[in-house]
Amino acid sequence: MYLSLFGIRKTFDGVTALDGVSLEVELGEFVCFLGPSGCGKTTLLRIIAGLELPDAADIRLDGRNLLDIPARERNFGIVFQSYSLFPNMSVARNIAYGLECRKWPRQEIPARVAEMLALVNLADQADKPPHQLSGGQQQRVALARALAPKPAMLLLDEPLSALDAKVREELRAEIKDLQFRLGITTIMVTHDQHEAMEVADRIVVMNRGRIEQIGRPVELYERPTNRFVAEFIGRMNVVRDIHGHALAGIRPEHIELVDEATTSLEHRSGRVLRCVFLGSITRVTISVDGEPITIELTGRRDDLTPDTAVAIRIPARAVLRLDDAAGKTQR
Repeated sequence: MYLSLFGIRKTFDGVTALDGVSLEVELGEFVCFLGPSGCGKTTLLRIIAGLELPDAADIRLDGRNLLDIPARERNFGIVFQSYSLFPNMSVARNIAYGLECRKWPRQEIPARVAEMLALVNLADQADKPPHQLSGGQQQRVALARALAPKPAMLLLDEPLSALDAKVREELRAEIKDLQFRLGITTIMVTHDQHEAMEVADRIVVMNRGRIEQIGRPVELYERPTNRFVAEFIGRMNVVRDIHGHALAGIRPEHIELVDEATTSLEHRSGRVLRCVFLGSITRVTISVDGEPITIELTGRRDDLTPDTAVAIRIPARAVLRLDDAAGKTQR
């Protein structure tokens, strides 16, 4: 295993930020730390980077004890939410500066800078100061600077959260493409589930300083191990008394709108509370036995106005049981 973390603990003023976190990352893997604010994901990344000291931990990179290596010698490329570019330097100089700090041979630096600028499609922006670039372009410069020294690992701390939605979507696709082409082991911190599901090979879902579940995006979506993961990854209806389960979860897209309800346990009647057109889908919230249930339908549905009587089918195979004592989910 390329990166191994075991028993990482960290407190700040008596408050536990990380409570015995352990995980392994393979060489060339793209892993996302996903969770709400304050769950410990950024603290974990900073400990890996050497920017924060753990209270207790065993961290190994390719078999070496990482705790014995100062942050400046770990050869990690780091990109933060704030671009952290030098405002008095050109784009090219910002990238070159990182190479100079790593003691790269001076004669090799111009070619490496040009290579990095081409990699992030900014070759024509080399002589501009950062303030003349858009937010997305500045983050591309930060990414190029982090990759220039050929780091052993790339660490990304919510690098896209300051950008608008369209630019964020474009840049996360570029980051995934770069990571795949370079084959560099990458860890990214994010609170955005869509971002994590698009770029990650595996997602580490965190909550209150602990890991709730680790898995591929499809595994977390289809087989969440508890209610927290079920509700954090994608949309989830959590309802009571469905098919004999005291508490159950059903994805909105798995619920069917039918012509009329039958006596089958899978069928329910209700009334529309709200209907929202979202382009490719329409999201409809229905009151069923006093509980709101959201369904997602393909296309536009102008007929589903508030208080319209409807019937739905909830297939038994689509129901996740959330009511067992251990908090596990079952089908």
